[in-house]
Amino acid sequence: MTPFIAEFIGTTILLLLGAGVVANVSLKNTYAEGKTSIVLITTSWGFAVFVGAYATGQFSGAHLNPAVTIGLAIIGKFSWAMVPTYFIAQVLGAMFGSWLSYLLYIDHFRMTADEDTVRGTFCTAPAIRNFKNNFFSEFLGTFMLVFGIFFIVSPNIEIEGSTIQNFGIGSLEALPVGILVWVIGMSMGGTTGYAINPARDFGPRLVYQMLPRKNKKADWAYAWIPVLSPLCAAVFAGVFYNFLMS
Repeated sequence: MTPFIAEFIGTTILLLLGAGVVANVSLKNTYAEGKTSIVLITTSWGFAVFVGAYATGQFSGAHLNPAVTIGLAIIGKFSWAMVPTYFIAQVLGAMFGSWLSYLLYIDHFRMTADEDTVRGTFCTAPAIRNFKNNFFSEFLGTFMLVFGIFFIVSPNIEIEGSTIQNFGIGSLEALPVGILVWVIGMSMGGTTGYAINPARDFGPRLVYQMLPRKNKKADWAYAWIPVLSPLCAAVFAGVFYNFLMS
């Protein structure tokens, strides 16, 4: 399995399971309708990260997140030459995973009239719309994720027979990263829904935009925050880590 395919599959798993739990508790006439719980949703997202990372970590390092990829590149634990490949794979995987979730719940999507609810099964939105604070919320959550991952990842993949220079998440690291995502969601997810992953938000938002629904509200005015803020946080986390370790 190539790193591109592994990142695609891992991010697909992440979004299928993560978006799936939101659809399950939000859409009309599911068995879990109305049983929305921050513990249920954050636990499911945490385990979605675990499953995706565990399945693909040995092949790509299971970044599954452009912010993680950028952060590892900045601290010299990932090749810059591989960054565009990982970005593309992650966005496509996020799109495919959210589309599979849509197919799984398609009858329930058809029965759900509220577009905010439907959009929420694909991408994030702020609880209180304040772009400055929303940006900070995503920034801080992503910083905690990326900075934490710096101390978890190990050199576990070899690219094209070269010396091992690329770090990522292997099977042993998958569980602590899943727990990290879980606790970030429970403690910091109440403001913006903690995208903390540009591919996780942007890819599914594109899929939602393409759905055959009459009253779509993709909210592109907000969409730049869960993309730009995590990338800025990853850069800051990388610079800060390098400063501490210098």
